[in-house]
Amino acid sequence: MQVRDFEFDLPPSLIAAEPPANRTDSRLLVLSPATGAVLDRQFRDILEYLDPKDLLVLNDTRVIPARLFAQKPTGGAVEILLERLTGPHAALAQLRASKTPKPGSSLLIAPDITVQVVGREGSFFQLEFPQNQPLTDLLEAVGHVPLPPYINRADTPMDRERYQTVYARKPGAVAAPTAGLHFDEPLLEAVRAKGVTTATVTLHVGAGTFQPVRSDTVEGHHMHREWLSVPEETVAAVAECKARGGRVIAVGTTVVRALETAAVDGQLKPYAGDTEIFIYPGFTFRVVEGLLTNFHLSGSTLVMLVSALAGRENILAAYAHAIAQEYRFFSYGDAMFILPNGGSDDAQI
Repeated sequence: MQVRDFEFDLPPSLIAAEPPANRTDSRLLVLSPATGAVLDRQFRDILEYLDPKDLLVLNDTRVIPARLFAQKPTGGAVEILLERLTGPHAALAQLRASKTPKPGSSLLIAPDITVQVVGREGSFFQLEFPQNQPLTDLLEAVGHVPLPPYINRADTPMDRERYQTVYARKPGAVAAPTAGLHFDEPLLEAVRAKGVTTATVTLHVGAGTFQPVRSDTVEGHHMHREWLSVPEETVAAVAECKARGGRVIAVGTTVVRALETAAVDGQLKPYAGDTEIFIYPGFTFRVVEGLLTNFHLSGSTLVMLVSALAGRENILAAYAHAIAQEYRFFSYGDAMFILPNGGSDDAQI
């Protein structure tokens, strides 16, 4: 399977650099995998496609201010992008500098705040931070919101709120689970008032999510590691949903990866640990039936994931429609709802 089979041309003008004025102002493209039909709606219309028997699964990870600007002792500039926290005062990170710092060197990130480069792990650097305060507190004080590389601007105070879901609880992500950015509290209350239940998983999104696929073939690509947790209460909520004839709907590809990792042996079980799961066409889904997601980068593993659920031709046709209708793409962009295959909602398209 060739990576080029998942590529498309996107006008740069459709890359959203700013969020909409209100979270629910986003547009929603509804896609039926059964027929390939699409319908243009607003995100708040999602209520029409949810049934009281359904379960909506959310990723409650919280984005940390993971971008730091540092100086070498010589005065050279270094940009630090944390990949994942590995302890109360330690992290793996990407370092960008004219000359890469060596293990054993020090980096100054603020007056009297020094970071030690202690080693390497693959393409990442192992960093140790001062032990006089929790790393998460230090990042809140001096870190910047790690906006994706395709958002060509500096972060602002607005991003501290808007590059974060309203249900974010557990710090550790360095990129937002962006499908959830469209929900505000009133819409979530309306979802629950309709009788739809919700549950959470945690998957701390890593900076590797933006790394391009460097292999010519899909099978030749190896996924980056990310940490996740699927708690016992979410496993129970999935079982109850299926028992009552409801549908498990993932809010975001991170939720798909979390649930399908926890069900990799055929049965969903509580799970906490790393995943390198790679979902592309031919994958057998054991838990997820429907998916709310944003529009993803050309040739990315996320386009492959949604193609596995809805069919590659359906996805590329839906993306072509979205481009023609000038939908906003990527993290701050619009959303797509992939209907559960063969569901009664197909009649609404």
